[in-house]
Amino acid sequence: MEWNRQPGSEPIVDLAETYLFAVMWLGWAFYWWVSARNVKANARRETLASRLSHIVPLLIAGMLIWARRVPVPILEERFLPAADWQFWVGAALTAAGLLFAVWARVHLGRNWSGTVTVKEGHELITSGPYALDRHPIYTGLLLAFVGSALARGEWRGVLAVVIVLWSFLHKLRIEEHWMRETFGEAYQSYSQRVSALAPFIF
Repeated sequence: MEWNRQPGSEPIVDLAETYLFAVMWLGWAFYWWVSARNVKANARRETLASRLSHIVPLLIAGMLIWARRVPVPILEERFLPAADWQFWVGAALTAAGLLFAVWARVHLGRNWSGTVTVKEGHELITSGPYALDRHPIYTGLLLAFVGSALARGEWRGVLAVVIVLWSFLHKLRIEEHWMRETFGEAYQSYSQRVSALAPFIF
């Protein structure tokens, strides 16, 4: 990530700017790839068109955050003056979000899928992070994008967060419908007790 900080920043920030966010996101992606090998077989899976409808926006958001330049100059303007604190706060939020998503992934176990599916022998998980909100992986990743956008400090990061939020809301609506079909009254009761995305917000 190329971060526009104030002149005279500490050398440790130079080093962190070069590697920290890449290490966090790539480490998360590697774990996601490895853990995807140990999941239950699908009993039902969304169509390719449905998958693309929420995957493509996430790719666009990622490019907005990580590209060196974007073709719309106003998106490269800053929404905050450059300062070291926003880099470190952004890094902390990103780390917290990714760790929260990993905790949720571990707790979900073999019921997890990167796309909208119903698994064979699918279990309704309502403990751990799922007692805080119904889609904690999305909550964690949204927080990580917020942190990365803060560290970037440019309007393109804000746009990326809006796109990510839209993508997750779109995807969870599909999941919610399928979960209600699969688990019936149990999921209805769960949804009345626990928020869908971001505790106490959605």
